[in-house]
Amino acid sequence: MFWPGGRCQFAAMIKVIGHLALAVVLTLLTQLGGIAWLIPLCFRRRLPAFLILYIGFSLAAVWTAPQFGRVALSCRETGPLQMQSWFYCALNRNYVVPDMAEALQDAAFAVDRAYPGTVTQVLDANFPYLAGFPMLPHLSHNDGRKADLAFYYAGAEGYVPGATRSPIGYFAFEQGPAECPRNRLTLRWDLELLQPLWSDWSIDAERTRHLLQLLAADNRVEKIFLEPHLQTRLGLQSGRLRFQGCRAARHDDHIHFQL
Repeated sequence: MFWPGGRCQFAAMIKVIGHLALAVVLTLLTQLGGIAWLIPLCFRRRLPAFLILYIGFSLAAVWTAPQFGRVALSCRETGPLQMQSWFYCALNRNYVVPDMAEALQDAAFAVDRAYPGTVTQVLDANFPYLAGFPMLPHLSHNDGRKADLAFYYAGAEGYVPGATRSPIGYFAFEQGPAECPRNRLTLRWDLELLQPLWSDWSIDAERTRHLLQLLAADNRVEKIFLEPHLQTRLGLQSGRLRFQGCRAARHDDHIHFQL
């Protein structure tokens, strides 16, 4: 039995908790979305106000992030280096330190010189502000010095520029042996139900090998994560090529490297 006005107070508390929970989720996904959601709570038309604020904050980050040591990778670039999807730009996940931006450009243009017409695609990079700020679902990507790259793919007619097997470049795994026990306390998702949905393109081995060799030879690069079965398949050996471990996400759907 509720005390007088208790039901309204309980409903109001649940509403507040819901707004705070959504703000936390938006913050973890986009860094700027949480504050953009909370500010319009005093407006009658919350959703339009949220969208205006979020877009405004995101556009402002392009100019303000360099003051905090990060730069935005272009979301409109049509050259050898491109963001794989507008999705990563919309979520503010296209920020890196200037050295990483330079390393990405150098690698992309070098692959394009060796294989004209090649497009190197960036997946998740980092948020615009605050070293140490988590970017789920990654265990790192929190200091502007990490970036994920999509594999190059080929179909029956050869290399397909800008192609990825899944819409966002992740989760289309290359199957191979892995000595990892099944464990619920892990981010190593197999996502078996999704695999039949993806395109049947295969990795363009020559381009992918060349990119990895370039990164491994770059003294700015500290480490590259790639599943051991792919290292073997591509004939690669380098002290910078590492297995990320069994508790981290699989790295036979993309390339992770860091400075």
